Parts: sequence; C-alpha cells; structure tokens
Amino acid sequence: MLWRPPADDPLPLSPTSRTHHWLWPAMLLLGSSVVTVAWVVLALSTGRQSGWMALVAAAEAAWMLRLGTLAAGRTRVIITLLAVLGITIAANWGIVAAHIGSMMGLGILDSAQRLGPHLAWTYAGLLNGPTEWLYLGLALLLGWRLAR
Repeated sequence: MLWRPPADDPLPLSPTSRTHHWLWPAMLLLGSSVVTVAWVVLALSTGRQSGWMALVAAAEAAWMLRLGTLAAGRTRVIITLLAVLGITIAANWGIVAAHIGSMMGLGILDSAQRLGPHLAWTYAGLLNGPTEWLYLGLALLLGWRLAR
C-alpha cells in the first residue's frame, strides 16, 4: 500500500526546495566554453573578428545563470558582466593564437600556451576596431539588463 500525505498538508517537496544552487557555475562554464569556441571558429572561418558575438555571450551568460537558479540581483549582474569580459578575452586570445600559430607552424593550443599578454594585446589591438569595442559596450549593457 502506498503512503499518501494527508490532504491538508502541503506537498513535501515544493519547487523552491528542489532548486539546485550549485548548478549555476557548471552551466555558466559549459555555456561560456561553447560560446568561446563558436566565436573563435566563426572568426577564423570568416576572416573577421565577429565582435557581434559579444552580444551572444552576454545573452548566454545571463541565460545560464538564470537557468542555474542563481538569484536575481547584484551578484548575478556582476557574474554576468565578468563572464562577458572573460569570454571576450578568451575568444580574442584564441583568435590571436590561431593567427600567430599559423604563421609559425604551430597549432592553436600550442600557440595559445606560448602567447604572452603583451603580444596578445598588441595583436588584438590591431585586429579589433571601433566596431568591436562598440559591440563589447553594447554586450555589457545587454548583460546588465538581462541579468537584473
């Protein structure tokens, strides 16, 4: 015979008691990795920086934190903005590493490990124009808006 709770008792497991607050870091890491790889592949295949992918990164970060049940507020906004900056830096690092590695006969991972911050910053400054900076600014605004 199955046990059933009395009709006047609330359900033992309400939706709020089943949320998993540990889930958001894993979801953010997974989503950010996918967007970073997609950004690098898109930029290398088109021959352009694809700065508009920063907007995709902002939407993805806010969405992953929301799906990961991180509570709305200042923490989610800050983590979203940091994720957008991190994805942008990682994608630009990968794009620069691929360009320099192809000139030196290295793979993208070997080149990324040997690439120094000064050379990466110089090369990224040459590749990124005002449009990419505009997209980054818009992405930060979009991330702030979606994460509130």
